[in-house]
Amino acid sequence: LKTIWGLGGLQTKPQETKFYPNMATTLDTSSIRLLNPVKHGSTARRVCCTAVKASNSRFLRKHILELAPYTPIVPFDVLSERLGRPTEEIIKLDANENPYGPPPEVGDALSSLQFPHIYPDPESRALRRMLADDCGVPMDNLLVGCGADELIDLLMRVVLDPNDVIINTPPTFGMYAFDCAVNGGRCIDVPRLDSPSFAIDIEGIERAVQENNPKIVFLTSPNNPDGSLLPSSALDRLLNLPVLVVLDEAYIEFSNPGTSRIGDVLKHDNLIVLRTFSKRAALAGLRIGYGAFPKGVIEYLWRAKQPYNVSVAAELAACAALSNPGYLKTVKDLLIKERERLFGVLLECSFLTPYPSAANFILCRSVQVFTLIRFMRTSFPSHRRVEGRDAFELKEILAAEGIMVRHYMSPASISGCIRVSVGKPEHTDALRQVLSKI
Repeated sequence: LKTIWGLGGLQTKPQETKFYPNMATTLDTSSIRLLNPVKHGSTARRVCCTAVKASNSRFLRKHILELAPYTPIVPFDVLSERLGRPTEEIIKLDANENPYGPPPEVGDALSSLQFPHIYPDPESRALRRMLADDCGVPMDNLLVGCGADELIDLLMRVVLDPNDVIINTPPTFGMYAFDCAVNGGRCIDVPRLDSPSFAIDIEGIERAVQENNPKIVFLTSPNNPDGSLLPSSALDRLLNLPVLVVLDEAYIEFSNPGTSRIGDVLKHDNLIVLRTFSKRAALAGLRIGYGAFPKGVIEYLWRAKQPYNVSVAAELAACAALSNPGYLKTVKDLLIKERERLFGVLLECSFLTPYPSAANFILCRSVQVFTLIRFMRTSFPSHRRVEGRDAFELKEILAAEGIMVRHYMSPASISGCIRVSVGKPEHTDALRQVLSKI
């Protein structure tokens, strides 16, 4: 499989699959390559990879030998070296990071860290008490992890037996399918409806649950990569199914107040809600997230989790961030305001169609041929027409000018799209200047 740097996703290979009809089509360029579909008519997937096996690979679990590695976003310093630009001249709009950074209290707390030589509190009690006040959920229902990603993996380790099924709704966050493969499960795709709505196919999910007896349905609201919100009525309907429903609210703070469903974990024994400090509090580099879980599930997560999974520094930083809600609100409001301005800038481009978003990013489709001009640091003549170029070409043009965005080749519903994170006003200005020359 070809490794494509900077995709921040799974390596891909198109596969012909058959969907649960929302009466969608016949081809799925899956975010994950297919291996031995369980039965005709399903879109069950395992992540797989072609590799030369070493002699000692016989010691490894068989499904791990077939696992394709996750390709993360290129680190900042490596990116700087590749682009030949200092980090301060690179505008990172490819990973939905918060450009304003955390509240000043975070830096103060980290600089006065007293006991780095002592193991952290395995129950993250100080942070869970603050979170209980912040989100209105008792701390007994809250679990903190090394990013929400750890909690996704932990949940699957606790819930999935080999070959157990999860329901996935692509295009969406790639870690659900990846962690399912790591844990020896099967992933059934029920694709979302076409743009611009990207709505989940509720009837398709219900059929998939009836036919495959899955353990978990993963939903994201706002959804990554398109920014669409899950209607409350849709969640309520799916909560009637005999399955755990995991609602990932990583970007919920950027949507309208009152859209979170985290408080409903107390009302439903099959609802789990995940959150992160990466976006709202700009702590992506410290890796800290949390989840609200029903009592019957969280007891076993406590038993299975690593005892010292959240570092002293991460918990201290999260507590410090929560101590300044005014800063968090100000930054959130700035990003929401800039999101509207960024949408207008993208809408001005004749070759882009942006989709409305309730998150801190905007997905847009590349819809026309565009022109390269003399600002490119190549030998291309001015105003050369570039026929048939796609979102990857646009990503490369922007990268040459120090602006990083995310592009997609799969699944098919977002092939030819780019995702642009919301930055500061000056970042939008720089993007507009480059786009105006294309």
